[in-house]
Amino acid sequence: MRVTIIAPGSRGDIQPYLALGVGLERAGHAARIVTTMDHDALVRSYGIDLASVPLDVQAALQTKSASTSLEGGGVVMAFREFVRIAERGARLTAEIGLEASRGADMIVSGFGGVFLAEAIAKRLGIPLVQAYNVPLTPTAAFASPLFPNLDFGPRSRRVGHELSRLAVWTTARMSGNRARMDVLGVPSAPRMVSQRHSGLVEGPVIYGYSPAFVPRGPEWGADVEVTGFWFTDDPPDFSPPPALLEFLAAGPPPVCIGFGSMSQRDPGATTALVLEAVRRSGVRAVLLAGWGRLGVQHLPDGVFALESIPHSWLYPRCAAVVHHGGAGTTAAALRAGVPAVVVPFHGDQPFWARRVHAAGVGPAPIP
Repeated sequence: MRVTIIAPGSRGDIQPYLALGVGLERAGHAARIVTTMDHDALVRSYGIDLASVPLDVQAALQTKSASTSLEGGGVVMAFREFVRIAERGARLTAEIGLEASRGADMIVSGFGGVFLAEAIAKRLGIPLVQAYNVPLTPTAAFASPLFPNLDFGPRSRRVGHELSRLAVWTTARMSGNRARMDVLGVPSAPRMVSQRHSGLVEGPVIYGYSPAFVPRGPEWGADVEVTGFWFTDDPPDFSPPPALLEFLAAGPPPVCIGFGSMSQRDPGATTALVLEAVRRSGVRAVLLAGWGRLGVQHLPDGVFALESIPHSWLYPRCAAVVHHGGAGTTAAALRAGVPAVVVPFHGDQPFWARRVHAAGVGPAPIP
């Protein structure tokens, strides 16, 4: 079976779909991933066929306006910034996704691509499977990812889920509707997300998280499957930097601190705050600069910094992890079996931060 996976976005956005691609290849299928150019080397390191979209998401997220919007933490402001970024890539994703899907037997997509993937699937007459690592199907069993404060009874939780679906749909429609019509030749998408579907559009839904961490909604039908987290092993040619190996061997396990693709308005101030917390705690630390550009100059003894490294390799060698609460990073810390201190910025991150605390594997979120 030939499967095209449409997954534009940040490193955290693509990581689960990279795991799906690896799993499909190991099961004897042929996978192709459509994603932004930031991740060309990552996808190729796993030997998966790549259709690259010429958009640099990292550069877009590091602009001053993006940093201000995303670090502020407001859902509305963050989604408006995502729309501005996504609009620039929607036409390219539609064009490249359409060509990459010709001859495929199935399309798989999630948040970043499902709005366009549905139109591509209709245009080519092939099935679409929605694959999310954040729950979108309404339920009264737990609060919604984007409105976790609506958690004072079953009705409030269902309202929160409906609002989450509407927020995601509206963002996708604002950024991608013109590309759907102009490039893919389908009618304008409805303004409201359908309440008849388990996902954002028609078709089966798979969720890539553990039911031991987020329960399956008792109202969900047979078209929804909760599979467990989607993990990849280290790339076949990966080897850690020798200096990092020396640092790890020189003392007790450090605390890993990094905020993934979250941009910082003032990376220097954030770095100073982190280093002061490390000093007061009396721990060793590894700083992952990431897209937030945590500073790596003039570090004190007992602190090591690098741009990035596979979490699957580093986290099990750490005493604890301080992170932003992205779904993939949360899963990696759980897999490593180490405590997590979550500092959520926006979006679904407060939801995962609360789940970490509720599960007893980390303190209450900061702030």
